Amino acid sequence: MALRANKISRRIKVALCLIAIAISQLVVSMPGSGFSAAQTKSRKKAAAQTQKPAAKPSPTPTLLERLGEPPPPNPLPPKKEEQISPGDVISVETTEVMLPVTVRDANGRLVSQLTRDDFRVFEDDRQQPLRDLALRQVPVDAILMIDASSSAVRNLDDFRRAAEGFAKDLAPEDRISLIKFDDTVQLLQDWTSSRFQLQRALNRVVPGMFTRFYDALLLAAREQYGSTRSRRAVIVLTDGIDSGKGTSLESAVRALMQSQVTVYVVSNTEISRAEKQADLDSLTSGTDSAQRFNKVQIDGLRLGLQALDQSEQMLADLTTATGGRLYKPRSFDALEATYAEVAEELRHQYALYYTPTNKTRDGGFRRVRVEPTTPTYQTRTRVGYFAPKG
Repeated sequence: MALRANKISRRIKVALCLIAIAISQLVVSMPGSGFSAAQTKSRKKAAAQTQKPAAKPSPTPTLLERLGEPPPPNPLPPKKEEQISPGDVISVETTEVMLPVTVRDANGRLVSQLTRDDFRVFEDDRQQPLRDLALRQVPVDAILMIDASSSAVRNLDDFRRAAEGFAKDLAPEDRISLIKFDDTVQLLQDWTSSRFQLQRALNRVVPGMFTRFYDALLLAAREQYGSTRSRRAVIVLTDGIDSGKGTSLESAVRALMQSQVTVYVVSNTEISRAEKQADLDSLTSGTDSAQRFNKVQIDGLRLGLQALDQSEQMLADLTTATGGRLYKPRSFDALEATYAEVAEELRHQYALYYTPTNKTRDGGFRRVRVEPTTPTYQTRTRVGYFAPKG
C-alpha cells in the first residue's frame, strides 16, 4: 500500500509541475508580465515594416504622353515706335544689306546678264553705293509648304510631281525642307539636298482640317532659318484662308521680313472659285421655290466667293511685301509648270549687296527701292528693313 501511495504522490507532483509551467507562460503573455503595451506595439510595427506589400507598378506613358502637347506659336509683340504696314519690316543685324532682286523685261521674261552698273539702289530716297552683285552664286534655302486642309490635298499627286520637278530644277548646293499645315503645323522634312529624302517626305502628306496658315508662316520664319547667308524662300500651295486663332497676319509677315524670306504663293483660289461659281450658277438657275429651298447653300457659296476674293488680296500683299510673286493656276494640271517657273526665277535671281550710308543705329524703318538703268526692265524685291539698334 505504501508503494502504491508513493506512485500516486509522484504523479501528483509531476502534474503540479506541468500546471505551474503553463501558468508561468500565460503570465508572461499578459499585461504586467514585464512586456509593456508599447513594446508589444513596437514589435508588431517592426513586423509590419518587414512585410510591406510590393508597390503597384505605374503604367508606362505612351509616346504622345511623353511628348506632351505641342506649344502654340507666340506672335511677336507689335512695335510701338512707328506705324508701319505689315509688309514693311525686316531686321538687319549687320551693317551690310543683301537684297534678292528679280528682273524681267517688258514681255515678262527673266533678264540674267546684268552687271552691278545696271542697278541703282535707294534707301529712303538716297542712292546707295553697291558693293557687290551675285547671280546664281548664293545658295537658296527653299521651304515647300502645302495647305493640307484645302482642295489641294484632293490632288496630291499633282503637288508631288510639281515638288519633285522643282527640286530637280534647283542647283546641287540648294536645300529644301517640307512643311504641311492644317489644324497642326508639321515639319515633314528638315533641310536636305537629297531628292530621295524629299520624295519620301512627300508621301507623308495626308489631308487634315482647318488652316493654320499664319502659324505655319510664323514658325517657318522663326524656326527654320538660322544665321546662314543663303537666299531664303517659301513656296506655299494654299487658298490663303486662315482659320487659326494664335497668329495674326501682321505677326507672320513681320517674322518673314525679319528673317529676310521671300514668299511665293501658288494659290488655288482660281480653281476653288470656278468650282463654287459653277455650283452657285446651277442653284440660282432653278425655279424661285428651288432657290428658296437652297437659300442656305446659295448664301454659303456667295460668302465663300467673297472669302476667296479677300484671300487673294491678302496673298498679293504678302508676296509684294516680301519680294515674291503670286501665281494663280486655273487647274492642278498646271502645278508642275508653275513650280518650274518659280525654280527658274530663283536660278536667275540677283543678290545685291550694299552698306547703308546712314550709319545711325536707331532701329528705324528704312524703305528700299531698286531701279534698273534700263527703263523697260522691271525689278522686284522686298520693300524695306529695320536698321540695327544700339
